Amino acid sequence: MKTKILVLEDDNSISQLICMNLEAAGFLAIPILDGLEAQTYLQTEQSKEISLALVDVMLPGKDGFSLMEDFQKADIPVIYLTAKDDVISKVQGLKSGAEDYMVKPFEVLELLVRIEKVLERTGRGREIIQTHDVSIHLKEHSVTKKGELISLKPMEYELLVMLATNKNVALSREELLARIWGTDFAGETRTVDVHIAQLRKKLDFHQVIRTVSKTGYRLEEL
Repeated sequence: MKTKILVLEDDNSISQLICMNLEAAGFLAIPILDGLEAQTYLQTEQSKEISLALVDVMLPGKDGFSLMEDFQKADIPVIYLTAKDDVISKVQGLKSGAEDYMVKPFEVLELLVRIEKVLERTGRGREIIQTHDVSIHLKEHSVTKKGELISLKPMEYELLVMLATNKNVALSREELLARIWGTDFAGETRTVDVHIAQLRKKLDFHQVIRTVSKTGYRLEEL
């Protein structure tokens, strides 16, 4: 079953963009545009299936800060997404009990990484990521293809997880290098190319992991 994430954002275009990227990453997005509507939803049985909420601070009906008590009662961790970048708002958001606070505009890749970290930290992380005929078992740090165990080196595994949690998103070599090998890594982007070649070979993903011209790579899943 897909991990469900509540998206509480009153700007419909931003809500659709966030939901589209969450769905592409393998989550199930539940959009709500109004604070009072969200408060009512949190009192329903369906809310018990929500693993995380992305919450805008400035909302009609009831603002995001005021909703924190409702989210805590429903035992749903919160990441605030807001244009309010002053220190007082950040401190208020984090002291109220939010797991994280991101200021708009933000990079989708960073949002997805932060989501995975919060889910992992709160014990709600996904156990398996499925892409085509490959299953990534996150707790065991193992990969199977049609049920058969595939031996991957540590960095090959991390690279696959990054691509699979950002399905259909083009990731630059520099992004991949920084996220997986770290900003202090002294090697070249050629390192990414070598590991991608190994993943394609071991998983028979030659038509799945696509090269994006002058950028990097994308794991495609329609």
